Amino acid sequence: MTIDVREIADLGPDERTAFFERDAGIDEVRGDVREIVDRVREEGDVAVRDFTRKFDGVEVGNLEITDRCERAYDEIDAAVREAIETAVENVREFHEQQVPDDWRREFDEGRELGRRFRPIDRAGVYVPGGTAAYPSSAIMGVVPAVVAGVDHVSVVTPPADEINPVTLAAIHAAGADVVYSVGGAQAIAALAYGTETITRVQKIVGPGNRWVTAAKAEVRGDVEIDFLAGPSEVVVVADETADPELVAAELVAQAEHDPNAAAVAVTDDADLAEAVADAVDRQTDDRERAEIVREALAGDGSGVLLARSMSEAILFTEEYAPEHLSIVADDDEAILERIDSAGSVFLGPHTPVAAGDYASGTNHVLPTNGGARVVGGLSVETFVRSTTVQRLSADGLADLADTITTLADAEGLEAHAESVRKRVDED
Repeated sequence: MTIDVREIADLGPDERTAFFERDAGIDEVRGDVREIVDRVREEGDVAVRDFTRKFDGVEVGNLEITDRCERAYDEIDAAVREAIETAVENVREFHEQQVPDDWRREFDEGRELGRRFRPIDRAGVYVPGGTAAYPSSAIMGVVPAVVAGVDHVSVVTPPADEINPVTLAAIHAAGADVVYSVGGAQAIAALAYGTETITRVQKIVGPGNRWVTAAKAEVRGDVEIDFLAGPSEVVVVADETADPELVAAELVAQAEHDPNAAAVAVTDDADLAEAVADAVDRQTDDRERAEIVREALAGDGSGVLLARSMSEAILFTEEYAPEHLSIVADDDEAILERIDSAGSVFLGPHTPVAAGDYASGTNHVLPTNGGARVVGGLSVETFVRSTTVQRLSADGLADLADTITTLADAEGLEAHAESVRKRVDED
């Protein structure tokens, strides 16, 4: 059988660790990545070209390929171009709802407080690629930055003898300002520190392999990043009303990403659990990436789990904090209400995770490895900083003076207290 059925209550310590202590798998390459980052920081374009030759087997001419993206957009199949435009528009509409409004109000007479929001100046987006096509990742990374109002959006995507034109077209349609043909850890380093060709950015976002993730970990602190993402993952919470074929399809779809992907179904119905496992077997045989699917589903972090109750299933899911959460149940809203930690949620039998991956409008750059407990996915807010604003009248300061000076004196900060007394005494 491709995937095991296990009872949550019977999971041993090692099995629970596999589910709940996932990581991005970057430790093995961290040392090599540090050397790459250091060389790019010191040598700029020379190092970028050397590593591109070494790791990608490509001799890059011009690192900047912005014009090639525009040409690719014009030359690709019309149906593909239309699909890209539809996805871009849906993602843009959703993210426009996230743009925060400045506000200011008077809390008490003479005490006016507020908050204002401004985009960062320069953002870098990593788009996986090379010979593969990941137009969706281009859309998900670039569109929120453009909607946020970022002045300069740079994209890096791995080189190839012929970079997939669909990826290039999507980068153009999403609205990137400049595009560079560089990938891997060297791309992250170039964005973080700048080179003769590549403009230094303030924040780097986007998914990549463990070399990319390790590089983001290495440069964090010198530049902001979104988060450290590991292999893709899904949890499907299902009750007896769920169609096992649809649940199985969700697991197989997630498993085809990567041999290290995690796909989990959780149910309180024993018959459904067995039916899902059987359906996974049948569906896997029909997939072109069947070997990858089998390897992922055989991993310690994948499986069909039988809960003693829906409450136990919900507790497991909340502890797991999945990147993608699919709820296929009679009262899916009630289940959702009890789960706080998930990157993106897909409700009902007609909402596959693939909808969010491509075109429903939500963002598919999401926290993995339990990151959903503390952070959300990529959004407009990722590219925005806030500033608080305040104005006190003479009476407003006088009303606060005793509170401020008492606390300042208690902290031994005499000058703080004096800065208030001078104003109040002058009045």
